[in-house]
Amino acid sequence: MFWTVQIALLICILMLFYLLSWFWPPDSPWAPWWTTNKEVARVMCRLVKMKKGDVMYDLGSGEGDALIVAAKEFGATGVGIEIDPLRVWQSNFKIKQSKLQDKILIIKKNFFQVDLSNATVVFAYLVPKALKNLKNKFLTELKPGARVVCYRYTIDYLPLIAEDKEQKIYIYEIPKKSNKKIVVSSKGKQKRVNKKRDL
Repeated sequence: MFWTVQIALLICILMLFYLLSWFWPPDSPWAPWWTTNKEVARVMCRLVKMKKGDVMYDLGSGEGDALIVAAKEFGATGVGIEIDPLRVWQSNFKIKQSKLQDKILIIKKNFFQVDLSNATVVFAYLVPKALKNLKNKFLTELKPGARVVCYRYTIDYLPLIAEDKEQKIYIYEIPKKSNKKIVVSSKGKQKRVNKKRDL
């Protein structure tokens, strides 16, 4: 009886969190529990020109649907970063069912603590505050030419290269390095300084 009550209480708490996630405040610093359906993921992959050889990192990968679409239908490999153990289990179950274990890896971790330098595409279905906090990480870790896909919310610190206004999908690109170096301060402001020449 005791364990039945405990399990029922846990299920109720999880359901409450799920329902609250639909009304997640846009200025929250955390990733919401929103999901990306497969049709939106297909539009995203087409817009970003996902192809075989691309390495997609999904920040807050949830149940792994976007990763599965990218791997199964577009030939990409994927890394999902998810801190919620329940969703890690769900995504691994779906990946195993799709027989994509050799193409998709799920990491149970805070995505701020994961190196993104191997990514050619980053998918970020995150609230504005989280996207703003990722500015320094994107600019310092991602290679020039890497694309960042944002869903629903935009960012203002990378050049926009494609968009689908109806679906609210926005594609950004890490700019190529110039003869000036971008220095990002702790306040998130950018300034350019000349690089020293080799003697």
